[in-house]
Amino acid sequence: MRPLPPFPVTTVGSWPRPPELLRALSRKQRGQLSQEAFDRVADAAVLEALRHQESSGVDLVTDGEQRRDNFYSFVAEKLEGVRLMSLAEMLDVVEDKAGFERILQTLDVPAFSIQNPTCVGRIARRAPLAVDEYLFLRQHTDRPIKVPLPGPYLLTRAMWVQEVTRSIYPTKEDLAEDVVRVLREEVFALRDAGVDFIQLDEPVLAELVFTQGQTRTFMCAALAARKDPQEELAFAVGLINRVVAGLEGVRTGLHICRGNWSQKEQTLLRGSYHPLVPTLDRIDVQQLVLEYATPRAGDLVVVEGKELGLGVVNPRTPEVEGVEGIVARVREALRHLPPERIFLNPDCGFGTFSRRPMNTPDLAARKLASVAEAAAVLREG
Repeated sequence: MRPLPPFPVTTVGSWPRPPELLRALSRKQRGQLSQEAFDRVADAAVLEALRHQESSGVDLVTDGEQRRDNFYSFVAEKLEGVRLMSLAEMLDVVEDKAGFERILQTLDVPAFSIQNPTCVGRIARRAPLAVDEYLFLRQHTDRPIKVPLPGPYLLTRAMWVQEVTRSIYPTKEDLAEDVVRVLREEVFALRDAGVDFIQLDEPVLAELVFTQGQTRTFMCAALAARKDPQEELAFAVGLINRVVAGLEGVRTGLHICRGNWSQKEQTLLRGSYHPLVPTLDRIDVQQLVLEYATPRAGDLVVVEGKELGLGVVNPRTPEVEGVEGIVARVREALRHLPPERIFLNPDCGFGTFSRRPMNTPDLAARKLASVAEAAAVLREG
């Protein structure tokens, strides 16, 4: 693992996609553009995202998830037995059509704007999920690299749509066995390729405690949850720990947020991470990447023995957070954690869903530059 300075500045992963990349992505998905032609456009977008990060002072870079339709749906083109379904298509197949439609209306989610990877056959790794992304980025930067991946609980809940999947996998637990196998293959391949940080994204862990099993959000379809949140949390812990078991020589992290699909804060989940502490304590990763730039996140939570990826800017707002405010937030965290266990990042990605960016590249870069300036102040101190 490459060395990092104190208070390393990084991102959660995604970056806004340029219009030409979105057009190329749509054409590729319709079969009108070859993979090679798409890669030429995507390569340029990755280099532009990297330029923004490096010029803003980011220490641990990503490729901005530029090749991905969204943070978990991209696996559809990498795995056998998975196909993308728009939320409008899912509305056609789910039994509780009225309930699903209410979810979309309540949460400010156009049914055409987000696609879900749905299991329609036995799944297997047709191609690497992210090793190719890492290898391209490695050619163009000497900075440490983070690679975000959808976590096993997220993927299992996303892909197991009962009305479509149960003829292949009778339960989501059956599907989870193959999800774990696929992700283990990927994380070990990434480690062997030299990646510095692997981040597993599991946003719906927050949903389980904030809604107590009563609300099913659109995120990752979310149609496959038990009513008992503790049962689901135990299931998630087991899956994550099986994916990273025996994985050494690479930093691992877990990202949990309250949703990043809308700039309307009132549509997003709220609540402290405190109810999740017993769960987070049992997960075998080195770092927890958590959002704290919004009042919806509540008080700072520290999990013994783990690093904290501290969210210090909100990716959804037009205001650029001031350096003094970021420094003050980090100094609050320093009351509970030593400096070597604190990383600085936005609350979430700037373009989690390719067609619903949360901000412009310029504003995203200015927010990151503010974080980098705050890190410089903290390093001097």
